[in-house]
Amino acid sequence: MRENVSITDRAPQLLDVLDDAGRKILFTEARTANTFATTAVTDDELATIWELARWSPSAANGQPLRVLFVRTREGKERLIRHLDEGNRAKTLSAPAVAILAYDVDFHDQMPTVFPARGEMLRAAFADQTEKRKSIAGYNSALQTGVFLLAVRAAGLAAGPMAGFDRAGVDEEFFAGTSWRSHLVVNIGHPGADPWFPRLPRVPVEDAIAWA
Repeated sequence: MRENVSITDRAPQLLDVLDDAGRKILFTEARTANTFATTAVTDDELATIWELARWSPSAANGQPLRVLFVRTREGKERLIRHLDEGNRAKTLSAPAVAILAYDVDFHDQMPTVFPARGEMLRAAFADQTEKRKSIAGYNSALQTGVFLLAVRAAGLAAGPMAGFDRAGVDEEFFAGTSWRSHLVVNIGHPGADPWFPRLPRVPVEDAIAWA
């Protein structure tokens, strides 16, 4: 006779644990870079960043995050005119710059990314532009956190910046498309004196609660 085994009786699936070196790279010793070395960031390195970042979770696997990599002097000149003044010099010096955006029309990809219900979801979102903007904005922010971890995992430093004219960047780079910018990230190897002093974290007792 076959023995009935409940789900609660089954052995748990044990996941790998990130070692101390990995935790330092991604979390405890990672910093926002403010200067960059002249060492180039290669196509392979940028591809590696995206290959890691694309596995981020998102609602209904919608994946609204889009990335424009800017590496030419001409491209950076076009970008910095829309940045806050304090962000311009370090952006020019960064070997690569990522303009992170979300796709308002992410629903068009639903048949690809959610095959079981993709056509239904695409139809449901078709006439809900404002709802799509809200969903895309939130989920691209979630994906952005993973993108920054992917930069660190690729052995590079990230310098994320929100200080820019979004409408200006959208007109400059995304006119006529459904992409909308939400963050600019400088990418490269740290340069001279790249880090500001480490600032304190919120005390644990003020940041978490138990129920």
